[in-house]
Amino acid sequence: MKKEINLSGGIDLDAVVETSGKRIDGREPDQLRSVRFTKNFITSAKGSVLIEMGNTRVICTASVEENVPGWMRFQKVPGGWVTAEYSMLPGATQDRTQREATKGKIGGRTMEIQRLIGRSLRAVVDLKKLGRRQIYLDCDVIQADGGTRTASITGAYVALKLAVQRLMQDGLLKEDPVIEGLAAISCGIHKETPILDLCYLEDSAAEVDANFVMTESGKIIEVQGTAEGAPFSKDELMQMMTLAEKGVGELVALQKEVLR
Repeated sequence: MKKEINLSGGIDLDAVVETSGKRIDGREPDQLRSVRFTKNFITSAKGSVLIEMGNTRVICTASVEENVPGWMRFQKVPGGWVTAEYSMLPGATQDRTQREATKGKIGGRTMEIQRLIGRSLRAVVDLKKLGRRQIYLDCDVIQADGGTRTASITGAYVALKLAVQRLMQDGLLKEDPVIEGLAAISCGIHKETPILDLCYLEDSAAEVDANFVMTESGKIIEVQGTAEGAPFSKDELMQMMTLAEKGVGELVALQKEVLR
């Protein structure tokens, strides 16, 4: 049985991760956390979904503007554009996260993640078929327990598809510009064991932390991997890749189910 951990209780990390070879929440090394999609979560958006992966929860919305960015008009770039914004609500973490609006600037981590989300989605969209319009994907983390960027990408894809379906129903698009499915997942190495879909505590204790963004056909959009201590080997990278392929395949199947 999976073990739920309350992150707000002031946890002794060393005590929690000592689980005699088992994962913190009782999962198998290749097992995803429980995943749930709630589509049309925000009724005012063209497409929206609440994605829940374990205790990580992200609201993803897709908004449509019938114009393109100024740089596209200036450079006479054909087609449309897909972009993303990412934010974490103050109460999403155990210690309050200050709103970046009050700081007066976007943080480096936020900028990196929203650029990752945007280029991941653009990789599976035919921008010429999109026409002269722009789709914004807004990903707002309402609770964080690891894997917020990968959950954002996976949820943003669903919001994008819902918005495209709406545009096609309204007669504004004649052809679906989305080329194929897309999802993202985290992997890591914890106590020398490759594991899939890390929660926050596993991420904090892992020797290696990696994120994989992949298409439904198994093509790679982006791989981010970091050794927290000693370098990891090519063999360990391939083991994590195998886990990621399995996880992405399962996520794509769940996406199709909610979009059906």
